[in-house]
Amino acid sequence: MNQSAPATPACPIDRAIVQFDSALRTLFGKPQVTERDNPAKTFPEIELNAEERQRAGRLMRVNHAGEVCAQALYQGQALTARDADVRAKLERSALEENDHLAWCDERLRELDSRKSLFNPLWYGGSLTLGAIAGLSGDQWSLGFVVETERQVEDHLAAHIDRLPIADQRSRAILEQMKRDEIHHANVARDAGAAELPAPVKWAMKAVSKLMTRGAYWV
Repeated sequence: MNQSAPATPACPIDRAIVQFDSALRTLFGKPQVTERDNPAKTFPEIELNAEERQRAGRLMRVNHAGEVCAQALYQGQALTARDADVRAKLERSALEENDHLAWCDERLRELDSRKSLFNPLWYGGSLTLGAIAGLSGDQWSLGFVVETERQVEDHLAAHIDRLPIADQRSRAILEQMKRDEIHHANVARDAGAAELPAPVKWAMKAVSKLMTRGAYWV
């Protein structure tokens, strides 16, 4: 099924209601896969020992938290985007990121692990950052997407290497996510993304490390 991104309501009150509903579904609901099968479905579940299961669960918890952030970032940017075409591209990417959220959620349950207790904090902070990026102008907002996805690509590559060798189900999910992040960055770049200043990139990396370390343990 090829599902298009839902249009953003024109009325500010309606947009606020949609945003609130989206936040509740992201943080407390069971995310629904919008259009693609879970990449892990073609791989059998291999028994992991206790240490491997714990490590895989913590890594997937970090990636789930990252997808919570991604939903909030794209929603904040879409709400404040000025150009309708840019908004549509952001909403389309958010729709695909929702697949990632659902896949990570499912894998966490398979590993008998849990979500990060800090997810509401990650969501609120990311929504604010996304809105600020959007308010700074579409070119800067798209540049924020490019840099975010580039850093996420590096992060996913590192996690793929750290997964237990036998955990092919988690690996399949992260590899598909990595391909999607590269695509999202390319879409934003082709849409006219501006290059972010180096200090902004460093700040983004520092915030990402804080989230990663926090979600890994809590």
